[in-house]
Amino acid sequence: METQFIPVNIALLTISDTRTIENDTSGKVLRERILAAGHQLADQQIVIDDMYQIRAVTSQWIAKAEVQAIITTGGTGLTGRDGTPEAIKVLFDKEIEGFGELFRQISYQDIRTSTIQSRALGGVANGTFIFCLPGSSGACKTAWDDILQEQLDIRHRPCNFVELMPRLLEK
Repeated sequence: METQFIPVNIALLTISDTRTIENDTSGKVLRERILAAGHQLADQQIVIDDMYQIRAVTSQWIAKAEVQAIITTGGTGLTGRDGTPEAIKVLFDKEIEGFGELFRQISYQDIRTSTIQSRALGGVANGTFIFCLPGSSGACKTAWDDILQEQLDIRHRPCNFVELMPRLLEK
């Protein structure tokens, strides 16, 4: 018997001091890919690169049973304003170390050693899977196309994140 696709409710957060919904190319790339894959967009917001605003929005989503995954874009670099990892990591119950490692390994093929500047990370908080991506649309394409698209599809074998999402599978 073939496993049936289960859409995931994904919230999308762009972290930027300059982006608006009109010029948020990375948010647009992710939104289009999320919807094209058959998932549902639970919410989409933009916040400035402020640790407390990032935490506030993310914490609200983590507390909502209908949000199974959160993807953030932006704020993962090394500049003084880049604070996404510091804002989000403290919310994790468990970190998915392999997500950032795999993202950097895949990115190396395109941007070589510049990938060392990426602090992409993933984790789980209150049963919600969270993935923090760099702000470039290329990085968002890489993360979705080469990692998240498969891991957020219950049909992917030998394993995937969806089968681990307690809220999604509860009846």
